[in-house]
Amino acid sequence: MGGSEHGQPVGDAVPGWTGCPAPGPVVLEGRWVRLEPLTLAHARDLHAATAGPGREATWTYLAQEMPPNLQAFERYVAQRAATPGLVSLAVVPSGRSAEGVVSLMRADPAQGVVEVGSIVLGPSLQRTTAATEAMWLLARHVFALGYRRYEWKCDALNAPSRAAAARLGFRYEGTFRHALVYKGRNRDTAWFSITDRELPGLVPAYEHWLDPANFTDPETGTGQRLRLSSLTVP
Repeated sequence: MGGSEHGQPVGDAVPGWTGCPAPGPVVLEGRWVRLEPLTLAHARDLHAATAGPGREATWTYLAQEMPPNLQAFERYVAQRAATPGLVSLAVVPSGRSAEGVVSLMRADPAQGVVEVGSIVLGPSLQRTTAATEAMWLLARHVFALGYRRYEWKCDALNAPSRAAAARLGFRYEGTFRHALVYKGRNRDTAWFSITDRELPGLVPAYEHWLDPANFTDPETGTGQRLRLSSLTVP
């Protein structure tokens, strides 16, 4: 923290800041997962992985209702892929087809702020090493573009999302009350973030956790020996 010429406290200087580029379609390849631009060609696989009987709970906290059939899901994918300002990527576990989708959204390149959201993961992808690696690939990409702040927001009542944010290294900042109305109900929104100053502390945590030696089955990335939360949660 610095001081103004009038003796008032002000924020630290950000030398040379000129903003950063807007995020765009990108392919990100990891050991256990690949992120690639969402297209209509992913719709059938994503529908099979994330929609249908027994998967309604996946959509509870999303702005959209679960598409009831493949044709409706195709319209959902087409609209999502074409929405301006929404960079949507299919999540493809190694050796499998697309089982999830994630977006970079609400980017403010002038200020270096972008949010990750609209995350839809099929049950077979949830709580897997591939899903975690996908989130890390995206975070690392955002900061490589020069962003200063990476946001995660969710319904304050969405306990799994809040737990995931903390596990991934996002810090809770507070709750905006009565922030939204969606699906005819109120949403208080919990805010989390990672800043560029915190990233260096997360790099070794993820490198250690994603190391194949951290898993009893290093080929599939299953059987973690050390939990990521033990490295990322204060």
